[in-house]
Amino acid sequence: MNEQRQMPYVEYDPDADAAFITFQDAPWDHMDILDDYRNVDYASDGEPVGVELLYVSRDVNLDGLPMMDEIARLLETEHIHVFA
Repeated sequence: MNEQRQMPYVEYDPDADAAFITFQDAPWDHMDILDDYRNVDYASDGEPVGVELLYVSRDVNLDGLPMMDEIARLLETEHIHVFA
């Protein structure tokens, strides 16, 4: 069964200590690596497709991420602390 999700949404993997926020259901074109903990995937039109966040138990730096307010709201639902 193919589950339809409302965009955007967060997937959290506690074993990997990682979260992925999906903004839109679009093909991935390229990635912007912000640092060792944060990557942003973009579609060919330059719009963000998603954000990968690593080591989220150590808090998440939102500085420089697209849609920071939306990311903060989604991470809060998983009880992940953020700062900007």
